[in-house]
Amino acid sequence: MERIGLLALDQGPWLPLAGVRDALHAANALLDVPHYAVEVLATSPNPGDPQSLPVQAWSALFVSASRPPEDQDASLALQRALADLDPVHGVLAGVDAGSAWLAPGGWLDGHRCTIQAAYADALGIRQPECLVSRNVFELDRTRLSCAGGTASLDMTITWLGRRHGHQLLGQLTQWFGLDRLRTPEDRQPVSHPGSGRMSPKLADALALMQANIGEPLSTNDIAELVGVSRRQLERLFRQHMDTLPSRWYLEQRLARAQVLLRQSSQSILQIGLSCGFNSGAHFSNAYRGYFGRTPREERTVRSAAWWSQSHAPLAAPSNPGTSDE
Repeated sequence: MERIGLLALDQGPWLPLAGVRDALHAANALLDVPHYAVEVLATSPNPGDPQSLPVQAWSALFVSASRPPEDQDASLALQRALADLDPVHGVLAGVDAGSAWLAPGGWLDGHRCTIQAAYADALGIRQPECLVSRNVFELDRTRLSCAGGTASLDMTITWLGRRHGHQLLGQLTQWFGLDRLRTPEDRQPVSHPGSGRMSPKLADALALMQANIGEPLSTNDIAELVGVSRRQLERLFRQHMDTLPSRWYLEQRLARAQVLLRQSSQSILQIGLSCGFNSGAHFSNAYRGYFGRTPREERTVRSAAWWSQSHAPLAAPSNPGTSDE
């Protein structure tokens, strides 16, 4: 089995790495023989000092962070840990803001990469050797990268499909109940067209919301924590996001709930409470208003997909002389 390391460099949202983990576990269940051993390596409150990492034992390392390092020296400990990694064949992935931690060591030089749109301009300026995009994710040879949220799921499914063939790609898409798998050509819906460079205050507000999905903060609290007035925060959201803070926050909570409904065995009430809804009825009404179906119907769609997959007839053996790619 190939060893896959998942490294969280700070206390940011777990959702991005969870998408990687769940896609790998699903692939193990669908492949004839389990192929991936997944290990969570560290969740350090001090991102500049991750634990010593035996990278030579891994086939791939997914590095996740909710924001870039405060300065170029902050990622030196990570660069030392990566010193033994094969620079050509070793797979490295930057998740959420992870690319900003990998780039200073030259690991992304000459590769297309992406990051949260709020940090894309700064990364392109600091690391001109990297080809920074604002796409949802990028796959460039042995370098992978994606934005935050559920982009890691699309990226990992696509990567696994390239490794194991189109059949697994379709099975994984069905497994997670995805109507459509995003591609590297899909752009991040973070900055409104024509709005210009995103304000650091807005970037801080977005990160704060994503880190507090289970216990939502009020708009007034968010504005106070990032150092602006409520009116200023709402103006930033209208300018860059074409929405209000409360609406964007609700959409993030509902997106998290959808992932949990499709991937976890938690009860619907547990999922609703974990995503900041104070009752089952509140959760159901908000979910139906946004997605057009109730949480129970969402789970029924997932169950039907699982039943169809698990009871499908066995595929005929493939011709050894053909390739899936």
